[in-house]
Amino acid sequence: MVGDQVAIPGLGSAPGGSTSEASARAFGEENRARLLKRYFSSAEAVNPENAWRHVYRLLLWIDRTTGLAHCYESDKCQPGRPWYARSLAFHVWSAEALGVAPGELDKHIDYLFRHATADLAHVAARNRARLLDTVSGQRRPYEGMGLPEPGEDPELESIIAEVLDPFLAQRPSPAALRELAERIYAHVGLENKRKNLVGEGFEDTVSALLSRIPAIARTHTIHVRPLLHQVPGFRRPRANSKPRQVDLALVQGATGRRTLVSCKWSVRSDREEQFVSDFRDYAELEEAGEDFDYVLITNEFDPARLAAACEVRRQNSPLFSAVVHVNPAGPHAAYRAPVPARGKGIRRALGHIESGRLVGLDGWLRDVAGR
Repeated sequence: MVGDQVAIPGLGSAPGGSTSEASARAFGEENRARLLKRYFSSAEAVNPENAWRHVYRLLLWIDRTTGLAHCYESDKCQPGRPWYARSLAFHVWSAEALGVAPGELDKHIDYLFRHATADLAHVAARNRARLLDTVSGQRRPYEGMGLPEPGEDPELESIIAEVLDPFLAQRPSPAALRELAERIYAHVGLENKRKNLVGEGFEDTVSALLSRIPAIARTHTIHVRPLLHQVPGFRRPRANSKPRQVDLALVQGATGRRTLVSCKWSVRSDREEQFVSDFRDYAELEEAGEDFDYVLITNEFDPARLAAACEVRRQNSPLFSAVVHVNPAGPHAAYRAPVPARGKGIRRALGHIESGRLVGLDGWLRDVAGR
């Protein structure tokens, strides 16, 4: 452990190990489990009412292009666009709901990513130092040929020097500018790895919450990313078919009631059809002859996509037994920003929030705990 860091499992003090291997481990299941355990060891006890706050403290992040809490696609949230105003409203709501100043929100969210990348940056720096002699030997035959140094970016270095020049007594050395450019690229590169964490990290976080609510943990078996046939009452697919996997599955001990959960931080447009296809496969592989619940848990903010998830049907019934948002008050705050509404999406989404069709994580957890 270094300072406030948690050593990456398998790479804590061992020599060697590539940065790509370290990246896989930093965002991998074992390290996520360690970070979640560490977070919950000092966090407030989990209950349905505060579960959403844990989700946001662990996974919500700041979009560095706007400086605001991420709630929608970055390119559509840039200053001057309608979703920038909505992002401002959501950022302020998030800070107030978490009890922090808007300017301090970044210090109280994004726990998993911040700690995983801190470990990864440490390993990357160690690897760079370890490889110095090797790199020097590889370049030796070409000395004097003016080859660029690793990480050298004259254009970026020129931009840095131009912006900082009025504030500096002397121009930074080429080596210092090169190191700064390398660190900027490393920072951007780490940010691009966020998707590696948010997907399964969201599933792990929901599972961690479920397992820490006694009324749920003592009455249900919680399966994380099981193959469908590992859930009671579902059979294996045909020999030439790919096994189906679900994000989460809950099985109530007393009644055997099964709940298949799709955890999707965001809902891409192509996923809407995938939900229907997935359910069709689940229904085909169900062999107990009993109903099962199919639940979507998401942090999507696109109103049309949220409304579509609430409205999609299978035969004469809603596809999803419940559509669960981390906290519907977040989208509600964003939709109420002083921006002219366009289309019917926001009105549809607000209607589902008000009717209870789009339920909060707190309400769904209370329902599961009360079964």
